[in-house]
Amino acid sequence: MFLRLTIIALALVASDAGAADLVELRVSPPEINLAGSQDRQAVLVQAIYSDGITRDVADKATFAAGNAALLRQEGQTFWAAADGQTELKVSFEGKECVIPVKVEKAAETKPISFKLDVMPVFMKTGCNSGSCHGAARGKDGFRLSLFGYDPDGDHYRITRELSGRRVDLAVPAASLLVEKGVGAVPHTGGKRIEPGTEIYQNMVNWIAAGCQQDPADIPTCTSIDLYPKNAVLDGEGETQKLTVRATYSDGTDRDVTHLALFLTNNESSAAVSPEGVVKAGARGEAFVMARFATHTVGSQFIVLPKGLNYAEPAADNVNYIDELVSAKLKKLRLLPSGQCTDEEFLRRISIDLVGLLPTREEYAAFTADANPNKREAKIDELIARKDFTDVWVSKWAEWLMLRSDGNRKSYKMIVLYHQWVSEKIASNTPLDQMVKELLASNGGIFKNPEASFYEIERDRLKIAENTAQIFMGMRIQCAQCHNHPFDRWTQDEYYNFAAFFAQVGRKTAEDPREQIIFNSGGGEVKHPVSGKNMEPVFLGGGPADTKGKDRREVLAEWLASPKNPFFAQNFANRVWDHFFGMGIINPVDDVRVSNPASNPELLAELAKRFTESNYNFKQLVKEICMSRTYQRTTERNESNQTDERNFAHQNVRRIKAESMLDIVSQVTNTKDKFRGLPLGARAVEIADGNTSDYFLTTFGRATRETPCSCEVRMEPTLSQALNLMNGDVVNGKIQRGGVLKAMKEQKLEPMQIVEQLYISCLVRKPTEEEKAALAPMFAEGSDTNKALEDVFWALLNSREMLFNH
Repeated sequence: MFLRLTIIALALVASDAGAADLVELRVSPPEINLAGSQDRQAVLVQAIYSDGITRDVADKATFAAGNAALLRQEGQTFWAAADGQTELKVSFEGKECVIPVKVEKAAETKPISFKLDVMPVFMKTGCNSGSCHGAARGKDGFRLSLFGYDPDGDHYRITRELSGRRVDLAVPAASLLVEKGVGAVPHTGGKRIEPGTEIYQNMVNWIAAGCQQDPADIPTCTSIDLYPKNAVLDGEGETQKLTVRATYSDGTDRDVTHLALFLTNNESSAAVSPEGVVKAGARGEAFVMARFATHTVGSQFIVLPKGLNYAEPAADNVNYIDELVSAKLKKLRLLPSGQCTDEEFLRRISIDLVGLLPTREEYAAFTADANPNKREAKIDELIARKDFTDVWVSKWAEWLMLRSDGNRKSYKMIVLYHQWVSEKIASNTPLDQMVKELLASNGGIFKNPEASFYEIERDRLKIAENTAQIFMGMRIQCAQCHNHPFDRWTQDEYYNFAAFFAQVGRKTAEDPREQIIFNSGGGEVKHPVSGKNMEPVFLGGGPADTKGKDRREVLAEWLASPKNPFFAQNFANRVWDHFFGMGIINPVDDVRVSNPASNPELLAELAKRFTESNYNFKQLVKEICMSRTYQRTTERNESNQTDERNFAHQNVRRIKAESMLDIVSQVTNTKDKFRGLPLGARAVEIADGNTSDYFLTTFGRATRETPCSCEVRMEPTLSQALNLMNGDVVNGKIQRGGVLKAMKEQKLEPMQIVEQLYISCLVRKPTEEEKAALAPMFAEGSDTNKALEDVFWALLNSREMLFNH
């Protein structure tokens, strides 16, 4: 029933595209800085209309420089002509925007740089990708470093490895490097460069200049900006030019659009050309990216049907979450689903907060309660229960990989570690404090269980990877061997971060099962290419002062603080994922430029408020649960039918393995026994990931061998269905629990028992149609006991039972 669709009249009316008013003229970049005769800057002009539509109007705008002698204009591109400062006024349909202009060294010609002008060509043309010469063994006898992580090595391989063949100083255009690229000679990769283009000329000029290696102090690219930052395109065929500006370590910047590699994560909605022109396709949302040097940045593009007008629904927001979700839905012209019923809310919130269903008594009390604030009261009640703590301790046990192995990771160690986590969650310890204690831990793992973090994994590179993934949501493993292909992290940054864990010391205590963790004060991490010792540097946060200090304490202080923007964002996203079955960044532990947030404004605000609350985990949970966004029905309307990422409706989610077993045991009134726990303990209380059973394994319980979110498998499978229908769990529990017997002893009629079963399993009463369909099963002369068992079995196997909705 929760899956049936409600048809809602959609207030979407085709209108004249010209009816909207021009409200803003946005010029990018916000200033022009030119240095050198070859320096130029393309200027974008974006018109913003009252209906939210944006248009590229650079070819229709008027440009007027205060001092025209300083600039040479070619279309919307400006070149250095003379030194000085001025302003550029951009006008379009009565709107104006003025940006500052600075020109220096207009008469100077910079030499072609290998690292700044030639290396980017290999990335733009795909030459140093993993499928081509960037492969571990190269291709066709020629190897480049993957995505250019080793430019000095690439220079050697191009100029020295096969002397006289790859480059021809006498006739640069006849160099094998060039001829292969333009397709003049057979090339497995085909034609990659057009003769006469700027990147072709860069290659030829560099060879003609003697293939010079760059000086050691040449400026490096520190960041790039992609313009425009976002766009809303009105219909298929609309276009928007992009421009990329790089900033360098000497403070200069330049337009590198011609050298950047452009990518999109949704080709059907927003395709992008190698020259950086986005073309709108089918309705949808895309993240268009630019990659240059070691940096990747992106821009959000929304494509709407041509001429679509949108009637915004009346505001029904209760907090900032609703406001930010509504703002995104407005951009996409989506109408949200309505609110769920009290019955749906009670079942959903009970499963999400405590991993159990409400009892029949709780159902009766809640549905009869006329208090308009009863949903908030129920949230507060459930958060205060021990069951709430158990659910989240189970999640932490997965993230921290609590699993014994019978050897070094003893069962006692795992149990004590689990108890420590439980105490922190139960007392609502601020999350930053908990993480700091964990990362800076020292002492025996039995007396200081948090120190087990350094016993679960001993390899310092793996510890660094796990730390980034658990506490910052980042998978940096790729950067161990090369610059990350889809994110900002370089190989240097990987080993700089790993250096924080180079001095973890271990020794055996009196009990041979116990290890003592301490700061050894010595030990370094070496870079595999350069061989030099790497200094500790925060991941995305600059160098760390660790002299005379425990490096882990320094890292912990930074990582779990507002100075690290990824910390609060990561845990806000993980909490959000629990309540929607999908993170704002999804998967939650794969934060990267090429995997953007579906609603970055919402994620930023959640992180901000989480930080301002002193990392109060329970407060964050309540804010999410109180939102209209969380309390929406799973039924979709005609507008949001295909929406999967913007929370226009609540999601149908399969119940997690541990909670599923607990719920089956709850409604059948049976008890389970797990290692180290008393009879009747819940599956979510299991401390050791090595403790499991066939039911939990079948339903995708995490093995806790890695911190990856992918270990928890939530996809329905045939094995799960067969286990429920034919296995001993459901059938055996129905027989052992005595639920039906107890109800019959209360002198209840069969249909009254059916109603009680519906409430126990589905948290609702049967509909009239369902009652009519079941009534024949209890006709005079029928086997009532068998019929009731069949109904109970059917409810326990129903999709409505197995999913949270």
